[in-house]
Amino acid sequence: MNNSKEKKAVKLTLFALTWPIFIEIFLHMLMGNADTLMLSQYDDNAVASVGVANQLLNLIIVMFGFIATGTSILIAQYIGAKQKQEANKISVVSILANLFFGLVLSLVLFIFAPAILNAMNLPPELMESSLLYLRIVGGFAFIQALIMTVAAIVRSHGFTKDAMYVTVGMNLINVIGNYFFIFGPFGFPILGVTGVAISTTVSRFIGLIAMFAILRYRIKGNLPISFLRKFPKREMKMLLKIGIPSAGEHLSYNTSQVAITFFIVSMGTVALTTKVYTQNLMMFILLFSIAIGQGTQILIGQYVGAEKLHEAYKRCLKSLKIAIFVSIGMALIIYVFSKPLLGIFTDNPDIITLGSTLILLTIILEPGRAFNLVVINSLRAAGDVKFPVYVGIMSMWGIAVTLSYLLGVVFGLGLIGVWIAFIVDEWLRGLLMLKRWKSKKWETMSFVDNKTEAS
Repeated sequence: MNNSKEKKAVKLTLFALTWPIFIEIFLHMLMGNADTLMLSQYDDNAVASVGVANQLLNLIIVMFGFIATGTSILIAQYIGAKQKQEANKISVVSILANLFFGLVLSLVLFIFAPAILNAMNLPPELMESSLLYLRIVGGFAFIQALIMTVAAIVRSHGFTKDAMYVTVGMNLINVIGNYFFIFGPFGFPILGVTGVAISTTVSRFIGLIAMFAILRYRIKGNLPISFLRKFPKREMKMLLKIGIPSAGEHLSYNTSQVAITFFIVSMGTVALTTKVYTQNLMMFILLFSIAIGQGTQILIGQYVGAEKLHEAYKRCLKSLKIAIFVSIGMALIIYVFSKPLLGIFTDNPDIITLGSTLILLTIILEPGRAFNLVVINSLRAAGDVKFPVYVGIMSMWGIAVTLSYLLGVVFGLGLIGVWIAFIVDEWLRGLLMLKRWKSKKWETMSFVDNKTEAS
């Protein structure tokens, strides 16, 4: 029975893995702002309070992701190599590592929330509600750390639909909870921001219980907790070897975007508002490449673990072609309807005209981004984790940030100059990643010792 499960995992198709990942990410994007959207019917200050707190919480979630990324890649490789017991060891270590990391960060957020919000120069009228939200949701942030880790384990075994179902359930519970606490039907207490924080935390806790139930049902064999009598130095080293560079790349990208946003602020309110609305629409294009990249990562990890290097090589190139084709098609569709779509957010003709021009440039930008999302995930899955980070940091800051300032500010091209900088950055990095993939240097970088007898 176990052998048939393992064979099935290796033979999974890209489509079977990708569509649940796409729906899950889409729901995260669509429902991630549910607190803000529903609070807008309650109080503008409440919206601002939750928005500020969520900026901090999103950064914390990115930090939790570095263990989850390492978990996903290592388990996929071990499954491909038919080393089920080693995969289970990684599962145990990653759960406990992110639990510890999550508890530490949760404690830091709870204790230092006032100091953190003061450092952000938060207006006094927002302080009380922001503090409540940050302490409740942030104080239980370890729940999200565990959800991310368990979901990574389940996905790496090929059960991407299970994680999707849990996400759907969590979002529904959150929205229902928000409705009761914000609008107070059936005599329910109207708690505003506090109620939204409770709803978010409870929905995550229920989601965590569901994820652990799925883990127990799907992952055959016992999770070997007993081997933790000695500190799992080898397993932790492998997780950190993948996770820390990946986290570094994400951190570099986020901070470079903050720097570019600083330049855009100097261009005026219209430019800043246009950027926000345009990137909201662009996310619908980006989702496809993200899902394809994550599905490809699982397959390539399994192929590399099974020493099917030629299949891994071809899989990356096939996935890249699909991602480029889909991203161009979606960008064209969004561009055709860009003015009415932007009209949903605003009736300012300057914003609509400029936003439409940026989406036209996005037709060139998104295929370049597809290179990075697919090929970087493929390199990581094969064990080549450092090269994408080095190139990424140099390009993000040396190209994207520098060119954004030169073209956007110095030469006065505004947002169009910034978008040109994005295009150059994404395409340069993407082509360098493709060259790296074709060099096949990753073929000797697997984390799995295939000489180890399969358990």
